[in-house]
Amino acid sequence: MINCFCIIFSFQGDEYQPLFPVQRSTWQILSSELNPVDVRKWRQKSWRWRAFKVIKVPIEILLLLTVPIVDPDKEDRNWQRPLNCLQLITSPLLCVFTLNAGAYGLYVINGIMPVWAIVLIFGTFLAAICFLTTKNEEPPKYHSLFSFLGFLASALWISAAATEVVNLLRTFGVIFRLSNTVLGLTLLAWGNSIGDFVSDITLARQGYPRMAFSACFGGIIFNVLIGVGVGCLVQMGPGRTSLQLEHQGLLVWILAGGLGISLVFSLLSVPAQCFHLRRGYGVALLFIYALFLTVALLAEFGVLKLEMF
Repeated sequence: MINCFCIIFSFQGDEYQPLFPVQRSTWQILSSELNPVDVRKWRQKSWRWRAFKVIKVPIEILLLLTVPIVDPDKEDRNWQRPLNCLQLITSPLLCVFTLNAGAYGLYVINGIMPVWAIVLIFGTFLAAICFLTTKNEEPPKYHSLFSFLGFLASALWISAAATEVVNLLRTFGVIFRLSNTVLGLTLLAWGNSIGDFVSDITLARQGYPRMAFSACFGGIIFNVLIGVGVGCLVQMGPGRTSLQLEHQGLLVWILAGGLGISLVFSLLSVPAQCFHLRRGYGVALLFIYALFLTVALLAEFGVLKLEMF
């Protein structure tokens, strides 16, 4: 009987709800919400999972401190009074230290007080008001506003991570003497598309091939039109400068030709197959990409040379 109860309790996990509500103190709420380690899962996992978890714990704690989460599926909408009040201080600080690599946060107003100090004082004032006017058991009416703060903090975290990835790619380019074009068509392109790659394969395996196929081309159209469009707009905005490509270079023609050949091949082969895609079509696309990547790398390293008239 005891073993059956333990099995039921272990499989229920987070869905287990006590029959009687447990009153927790402010310190207990804060400590439990900032602890990303599940004791029961920790005991069941292998040592490799534990070692990887130890590496992730500091990052998870930092995210918990700075990103508010509002869950409408929960009865209390994930209201954690001490943590949400603390996030009113940490989230604005995250904003000023991630914008323009922290240059805005370190800016000193009138040579007296830096911006981050003003944000800290203002955030502490809001946190004190929120803490004194709310209760641990009942979320306030303005709790939904924390979702906007969480969205902003998440976007800034993603922006900061993308900036560091670009800086890391530049470091690899300097070490291995690779141009920005090679980094863009290899490491940056793979890192930018790995999420779409996994999600499209998952959709296809779950029986949604049309959604996966349209997402593949929809992502390319979005990157080309919106990505290039916004990038050129930002580049031309402050100094009214134009973004110029080296049209005399062989690699630029290879990039444009590879994209054009793949699109024309899909435009002709998909209707020819009556929109019933088979394995041969996938093999042909993989061959085109491998050929394109090989020719592009050979042209970049000077193996292929062509006089452009």
